Amino acid sequence: MKKVYKWNLTALALLLACAGCGRFEDINTNPDTPTTSTAAMLATGQIKQIIGKPDGNQYFSDHAISKHIGWGELPWANQYNRFERYALSGYTTLTNTLKMVELAADIDKAAYQGLALFIKACSALNMTLALGDIPYSEALQGETGITKPRYDTQKEVMLAILNDLDEAYRYFSEANRAFEGDIIYGGDPARWKIAIAAFELKILLYLSRKESDADLNVKQRFARIVGERPLMTSNSDNFQLVYGTLSSQIYPTHSTKNRFIPYPEMSNTVVDTLKKYGDRRLFYFAQPARARTDAGIQTDDWEAYAGIDPSLAYSDIGLLFTTGNISNVNLRFYELETCQPTIKLGYAEQNLILAEACLRGWIQGDAGEYYRRGIEASLRFTAEYTPDNPEYHHNMMITDDWIRTFLDDPALQLVAGSDAFEANLNKIITQKYLNSFMHDTYTSYYEYRRTGYPKLPVNPATNMNTLPDRIPVRWMYDQREYDYNRENVEAAVQRQFGGNDDVNERMWILE
Repeated sequence: MKKVYKWNLTALALLLACAGCGRFEDINTNPDTPTTSTAAMLATGQIKQIIGKPDGNQYFSDHAISKHIGWGELPWANQYNRFERYALSGYTTLTNTLKMVELAADIDKAAYQGLALFIKACSALNMTLALGDIPYSEALQGETGITKPRYDTQKEVMLAILNDLDEAYRYFSEANRAFEGDIIYGGDPARWKIAIAAFELKILLYLSRKESDADLNVKQRFARIVGERPLMTSNSDNFQLVYGTLSSQIYPTHSTKNRFIPYPEMSNTVVDTLKKYGDRRLFYFAQPARARTDAGIQTDDWEAYAGIDPSLAYSDIGLLFTTGNISNVNLRFYELETCQPTIKLGYAEQNLILAEACLRGWIQGDAGEYYRRGIEASLRFTAEYTPDNPEYHHNMMITDDWIRTFLDDPALQLVAGSDAFEANLNKIITQKYLNSFMHDTYTSYYEYRRTGYPKLPVNPATNMNTLPDRIPVRWMYDQREYDYNRENVEAAVQRQFGGNDDVNERMWILE
């Protein structure tokens, strides 16, 4: 996970307190940019932050956490499970959402209030999933004198996030026209309502271990949203960032931004699973291994592709890498300026969420049908954003006829029986894992942490975790919180983990 060491919470609160000493436009002046801000400008920036991806090296580093890739140059901390500290930098974003609402015209106020609450909920979700308890109810209260906010329990935070999303949905229901600055849905309030409903379903599934909690009402909330709110109906509803051809808009791993083209290697978790089911996404995700094509194996042959166990000793990975015995990430991710949108939450994942909810008995429906819809949506997205170039699909194209045949394969289906829950859950989560390749890899890490699926490699001989037989389940609190808000962060650590701020301590959501 990207560690952003910027301002700590206390510093942000003080900044807000000081903001009253001068106008927003005065303290944010840059001689090379406009000297006034608008609600639309702030909205664009905030949306980019919650959906955006780091460029090049860091983009791939994030994918090493979930073991989608291995790295052929140097041993990476993420690849070998060394988790460190996580800053509460999400609050940086929220200072601008307050100003965004303040600057909005009255006719657009409801839409921007809905957007502000959505951004607040997303930022808080990222932080609490990484850490556990975080400041929430007293956050950003510098103007009222609260410079050292207390930490709310994770249960309180999750309830507040769900309630904030309900309130955001209400605000977008009141909005009666498109608002400016929206790079996702063109300012359409109706489409934002669909996205909010899908996000709530995703969050409720993160709470699957708390389905009996009377305060959360997880199953009831889930069923109510499915029964009462519009949901995504195709990939056109995806909450995603579309790239452009300007230098500031191109795809994060395009060669002009990324100097590490040879090094990201496909993991065997991805490659072997795609091979197991005869899934042609393999030919769109990966390059054939050089040693195998040099030996005469054709690029449209499944045996031309080889994944790497990213938990291997780096010396072993280096040998396989230098001899060309590992498949690299597909060239389209480097060569295409716009490549494909980055999906934060899409139609494919929504269907897989609904499939699991059916499996758990939270809603009525056919888990297998939702599961197949999710796979089909992922396949169609991959095909749609890949040009008809043999280097990008290796003459193993995803066509309508192939999709129909593939989805009918008995080996792919969920199975019947009272004892089939775990087998079916494994299949659903594995499809989420494949769907998140080169998208939001944290979804895969958190789903693995929640369910144990798919099984990821752990090598005690190379694992940098203090418990060598497992992957960490959280990050530690930022040192700056200890420096500036020690009493409250230590109280949170004591309450959750008996005073031990460690990457292997289980937060409330996992108990």
